[in-house]
Amino acid sequence: MAAIYTVALSKVIKQLSLNVISMPGDPDKIQIASTDVNRPGLELNGFYDYYDPKRIMIFGNAEAAFLNSIDTARRTRVLDEIFSKKPPAAIIARGLQPVPELLDATNRNGVPLLSTPETTSSLVARLVSFMNVEMAPRITRHGVLVEVYGEGILLVGDSGVGKSETAIELIKRGHRLIADDAVIIKRVSAISLVGEAPDNIKHFIELRGIGIINARRIFGMGAVKVTEKIDMVINLELWDQQKTYDRMGIDNEYTEILGIKVPVLTIPVKPGRNLAVIIEVAAMNNRQKKMGYNAAQDLLKNLGLDTDAMPPTETELKLNF
Repeated sequence: MAAIYTVALSKVIKQLSLNVISMPGDPDKIQIASTDVNRPGLELNGFYDYYDPKRIMIFGNAEAAFLNSIDTARRTRVLDEIFSKKPPAAIIARGLQPVPELLDATNRNGVPLLSTPETTSSLVARLVSFMNVEMAPRITRHGVLVEVYGEGILLVGDSGVGKSETAIELIKRGHRLIADDAVIIKRVSAISLVGEAPDNIKHFIELRGIGIINARRIFGMGAVKVTEKIDMVINLELWDQQKTYDRMGIDNEYTEILGIKVPVLTIPVKPGRNLAVIIEVAAMNNRQKKMGYNAAQDLLKNLGLDTDAMPPTETELKLNF
């Protein structure tokens, strides 16, 4: 069974800079379990067939205008009915003042009431985006995540192959560290993965022979980043003389992480190879491919070969990381 993640209301309040009108309980203990929000137009008219009480409720201009258009007795009745179902919180957008019946209904039912000067559309977009990240499906994998020329590169490979040492060299060349040793990978949309470090090891790197270092303290704030999308996986492995490595880059290898295909490159490691430079080139080349340019196919065309007769193949690579 897939794990279900929640986010504390206090974190939502801090992230969206919400103003507290009333807070009957401890916001740290109020857990939100739905990434969706609810604008209660139908509920204000008594239709509850698809009402989800786990969603945060948003009141904007339309809801405020409707409440002001009905008499006090009806307002009291419909608001009591809505908040008796115990949504985790209600937010009033555009800095609108709540009608007294709204404040009374939330207080009677123990529902926090918040407000923001933001427009309703902007509030919904920011809230849903934040909740999608916080409650995204996730896994933790062994590896190193770095940002190189704006590309998120996940370095994987056997222990001792040189992932952390390569990350240090990349940091010295102006790139940024996100996570070393353990990477939390979140599926934030149908096409996007984002990685970050566990809080207790954030910014730390283990270097054999030296020990633990803090990259932020040694190299400065510009050397680290909290989160980064994952654009490519680079598998570092010790050079195997019996293995044939890709020398053209026409065919594509990928691995699936949380159901999303991520391009994979396997880079053999041996003394004398500058892995940092190779990874920089791999990052730039990956960006070119995303923009529609493939150097290998361009070379074949220059050689007069029919690239349409040799379409690139995709191979799934099973990685142990």
